[in-house]
Amino acid sequence: MDFPALLAFAERNPMLSLAFVGLTVAIIYTEIARLFRGYRSLRPAELTALINRENALVVDLSATNDFEKGHIAGSKSVQMSQFDPDSKLLAPAKALPVVVVCRMGQSSADAAKRLKKAGFTQVFWLDGGIAAWQQADLPLVKGRA
Repeated sequence: MDFPALLAFAERNPMLSLAFVGLTVAIIYTEIARLFRGYRSLRPAELTALINRENALVVDLSATNDFEKGHIAGSKSVQMSQFDPDSKLLAPAKALPVVVVCRMGQSSADAAKRLKKAGFTQVFWLDGGIAAWQQADLPLVKGRA
């Protein structure tokens, strides 16, 4: 397709063209914002490597009942309602890798943002949460930490 044909299409379909431009701008904005947010998402295999290599602190924001049904080995349970970057569990880990996880990956992204704003230097969140961990066939530990 050449440029005159593309221009003719845009003139015949102004709403489609406007929607295309809007979606393109939204995607570009989202990707640029992701690059500058200061924390990174991890896939389960990347989290395993980070735990093994750098002894990362894994903070699980799941409800107590869900945490006891299954959590990543060595993770610490913190209720989202009690999540505080200045707590005695988190404050000493400001320079260490801290990974925040939850059941589906939504709450942990918000918590990662709070940690970064509080001055933590190495902040990560598990993309997809515990559900992604299970889909990767990685083990969970039952009971309390």
